[in-house]
Amino acid sequence: MTVADSLDLTRAQQLVEHLVTDAKNRFGKPICVAVCDSYGFLIAFGRADGAPVRSIAISQQKAYTCARIGSTTTAFHERLQRDNIPIGYFCDPLLTALPGGALLQEEDGSVIGAVGISGLAPDQDQLLADSGNAVINP
Repeated sequence: MTVADSLDLTRAQQLVEHLVTDAKNRFGKPICVAVCDSYGFLIAFGRADGAPVRSIAISQQKAYTCARIGSTTTAFHERLQRDNIPIGYFCDPLLTALPGGALLQEEDGSVIGAVGISGLAPDQDQLLADSGNAVINP
């Protein structure tokens, strides 16, 4: 897995719009979606009407974590549990192990950013985040 140029604003905004609509259609609930570049810095964000305020920061931290750690937040959580590592050992207060974050990659596998979803059940957040690559690489 290599790091490539990051997403542009247009594709990031399209991803946010798609995922907000998908969450409403599939789960009937509002969400927050954060899209960051390959370094973890925010490119685009959307909070659907009625999405929980706490989901703003959570979605952003999920995207950030994926970009910084290089995996989904679910895989990061599994690693912490498997190796019995406290998250604080990473010396980064913005990391989270809550499910709902995924890497965004070009078709060649190069990482161009990450997406974080918050507002649904953890497995639903992760399901939507995992669908992000199909949106940016139709």
